[in-house]
Amino acid sequence: MTRIDRRAFVASAAAIGATAVLANRSAAMSPKRWTERRDLYPEGVASGDPDETSVILWTRRPYDAPRQDALLDVEVAEDPDFARVVAAAQVRVSQRSDWTGRALVGGLKPRHVYWYRFTDQDGWGSRVGRTLTAPRPDDPAPARFAFVSCQSVNEGAQNAYRRMIWENQRAPEGEQLGFVLHLGDFIYEVVEYPDEVAHRYDRTVYDIGRVPDARKVHNFHVPTNLAGYRAVYRGYIRDPDIQDARAYFPFVCIGDNHEFSWQGWQSTITYGGPPEPAQALRVAANQAWWEYIPARVRKSSGPGLDAFDGPKVETTPITKLDADGLGDEPNNHAAIGSMTAYRAMRYGRHVDLILTDFHSYTAKDPLTRPEADAFSSPDFPDLFPQEAAEILEAGRTYDGGKPPETIAFDGKTAPNFAKDSPALSVLGRVQKAWLKDRLARSQATWKIWGATNGTLDMRTDPQNLPPGLTRPWPGRGYATFGGGDFSAALTERAELYDHVRAAKIDGFVTVSGDRHSFWAGYAAKALPPARFDPVGVTFICGSISAPGMAEALEHGLKDHPLRPLFVTEREPGRFATTVNLTLKHGVRSALEYARTGDLAAAHRASNPANAPHLEFVDMGGHGYAVVTAGPETITTEFVCIPRPIARNLAADGGPLRYRVRHTAQRWRAGERPRLVQTVVEGDVGLAT
Repeated sequence: MTRIDRRAFVASAAAIGATAVLANRSAAMSPKRWTERRDLYPEGVASGDPDETSVILWTRRPYDAPRQDALLDVEVAEDPDFARVVAAAQVRVSQRSDWTGRALVGGLKPRHVYWYRFTDQDGWGSRVGRTLTAPRPDDPAPARFAFVSCQSVNEGAQNAYRRMIWENQRAPEGEQLGFVLHLGDFIYEVVEYPDEVAHRYDRTVYDIGRVPDARKVHNFHVPTNLAGYRAVYRGYIRDPDIQDARAYFPFVCIGDNHEFSWQGWQSTITYGGPPEPAQALRVAANQAWWEYIPARVRKSSGPGLDAFDGPKVETTPITKLDADGLGDEPNNHAAIGSMTAYRAMRYGRHVDLILTDFHSYTAKDPLTRPEADAFSSPDFPDLFPQEAAEILEAGRTYDGGKPPETIAFDGKTAPNFAKDSPALSVLGRVQKAWLKDRLARSQATWKIWGATNGTLDMRTDPQNLPPGLTRPWPGRGYATFGGGDFSAALTERAELYDHVRAAKIDGFVTVSGDRHSFWAGYAAKALPPARFDPVGVTFICGSISAPGMAEALEHGLKDHPLRPLFVTEREPGRFATTVNLTLKHGVRSALEYARTGDLAAAHRASNPANAPHLEFVDMGGHGYAVVTAGPETITTEFVCIPRPIARNLAADGGPLRYRVRHTAQRWRAGERPRLVQTVVEGDVGLAT
């Protein structure tokens, strides 16, 4: 086995709360009496965060009271029959960590498949898991991984994972996935009960269990404590397709918003009313994530193998913000610092995967504040004037530190409520400095930024609406689709992209989730009429199962004159997602398609200045994306499945809607990257 510094390895395992297990130099037959009992391990097994010599292994084995803890045997083998066991140790599970246990197994071979299992003291065993280690940093072979986000077990089926496993099992060895990158919304903390809400949109609401001590918000039940989050994780991981995927692939995970609170930020929550402090709830959310997601994250409680032991915090108002919009209150600092999730992972010669946390350190997005309603109109649903967005997000830094006192819209002026605020920071000062440094120091061919939510602009050109359809657009020019993700942090995004250019960072690639849609395009800090100057390529994956904008709009905006900008029903019950055209080509393109059904005519009506940063957008797409990163090219393949409203029991998870690839040749720093699109199978519809 690979040589390893034993003392450093044990310290690294302790820092993440895992039992350290070192592989033997020789393999041997397992001596264990093992009988599989999946009912005793109801959440199965999982592995995570592989490097070239180690990987984290996980399981949950609950016991009844009055028992408080137990020891499990973990074994790692080079074969699924455990005739060549290379590592074995004992892992403690306890009531304090909801009976979850984790082991960091080191001294393994690089780029190697291993099998693992857990066994209790009575010989009852977990299912057998499969995992892989990473290649060495100098390994020249192309790296290949999938990225996913947004799985709603409550409202959908996880057919995409079944397809992913099926394809991987049939792929040649050199084309198999090394890991699955999960970019957040692993759970949805907003839980519906089927006896209260049988259906939403055209979806069945599935029972994932009750949330103990829940708070009811409209039709949703949300956690109020650690027990609530734990119950949601258990309900999700018991889904058979999620459980199979976790047992088959190592996962690399970073949380997004729903792992804490849908509209929350830092340690603050909001449920349609004023913001509420929730420091204890943030610690509980972090603890549940740590318990159920095997990852190399740091917890503030210090070394400890079997419990999170988060800080004791008070839920108290946050009244003061620092220069970056971070709540300057000790309990807020302690709560968000209870777990540090941002981290990086080298994967062979060609990939440096850099993961950032978009919700622990972010300031409140000014576009989501109630005062921003002054810049919206029901006559123009979902559209927000770009000039107002630019002024508000820049705060006191706008126009070189001279922000206007008021902002004009719709024949009126409204106060610039952000004029004394800092520019919107999503990353926070410390994490942003770390990200810049990691990008600049990386020697990998491709520096891949795992940004949990979208970085590509969502905008259109309502100034080009034809007369007579509705009243003229009351803004000065383009409109965005509002705030809520990194595309609204224009100042911080520009700062980061300027750093990429100034530091001569080549191979800059962003992969994201959260939007429940597929996007491919270019990383650029501004769009026309400003200078369009991309520094990298960017991809967003569709949701595994959560409903998206296209589906919602099929049930909304009935009889609104601008409905054709979002969806058209040229035949009863057959919808076309015209918002794809609105975003990529502009309003006249969408209206032309809604009127004629002629896509070529719709493309002829395109406004080329609207979205030069986009090559592809499908607001109705579900599935996953696969990245292949080699020495000269990087390819991202979108694997899109039909709307997953019911579980497909076919071995392959059911049919595909389409498979489309976007390939970029390696470019030098300062050069403009180019994406080439290839539709491999199926029909991409209005996505191009």
